[in-house]
Amino acid sequence: MADANMYVTQETFDKMREELHRMKSVDRPASSRAIAEAREKGDLKENAEYDAAKEAQGMLEAKIKQLEGMIANAKIVDTNSIDTSKVTILTKVTITNMANNKVLTYQIVGEKEADLKLGKISAGSPIGKGLMGKVRGDIAEIQVPTGLLTFRIDDITI
Repeated sequence: MADANMYVTQETFDKMREELHRMKSVDRPASSRAIAEAREKGDLKENAEYDAAKEAQGMLEAKIKQLEGMIANAKIVDTNSIDTSKVTILTKVTITNMANNKVLTYQIVGEKEADLKLGKISAGSPIGKGLMGKVRGDIAEIQVPTGLLTFRIDDITI
């Protein structure tokens, strides 16, 4: 994921920047204070609190670095410029599972926005990849971990 483009809405991009700002301006100083307090409690070789604080700081720095990379590779998608003639990022696609005739609607989103409970699937997921580029009426055969799924593309909207 480090060098792959990540497609996000402006709203998600802004949330990512806010989260990064909070990590750098609030969480990082708090982590440094926790290490300083633990250091004051004595011998560092036998100081579990110090070790825990250092480990937490390392995890925080890794999260900051990861989020910085995501922001650097983020491509903001404008919902007004989305082509609904085919399945693309941020389109809502209504599909029918050909095995059981169950109709499902998913929005194809970037990895950071994926939330199956909200009907948002990642463009990088097996189903997301299998639907990308399809047009109304197409049949998509998608290999998933549980086997082969067949979907008919019924509708594509924003």
